[in-house]
Parts: sequence; structure tokens; C-alpha cells
Amino acid sequence: MDMTGARWRTATRSSNNGGDCVEVADNLPGRVLVRDSKARDAGTLAFAPDAWRAFVAASRRPVA
Repeated sequence: MDMTGARWRTATRSSNNGGDCVEVADNLPGRVLVRDSKARDAGTLAFAPDAWRAFVAASRRPVA
């Protein structure tokens, strides 16, 4: 997968203790990339933008 030009940012819900961090690159056309900041070479997940938006929206809903 070509990740040239990906601009990575730490997800807003990641902890500030230097541990559990997820990085997201959403600046590439047609995909959103996600990786573990502690293991950047371990792999990257790719999502369609609509799927990523649905995931983020669902994760913000309170658990009943």
C-alpha cells in the first residue's frame, strides 16, 4: 500500500501517558490509515472514509 504523503496525527482519544496511542492519517484520497504509534512498522489498517466515519460515530455513542 502506498502511504507516500500520509500525514499522521495522534488520535484525540489516545492517552497522554506515552502508551496507548493510535495514529490516523486521513489526508489521502479514498482511504483513512490507522496504526499503533508504538509499533509503526507492525502494520497499518486502511479504511474507506465512509467506514471510518461510521466507526468514529459509533465509538462516540454512549454504551447503554
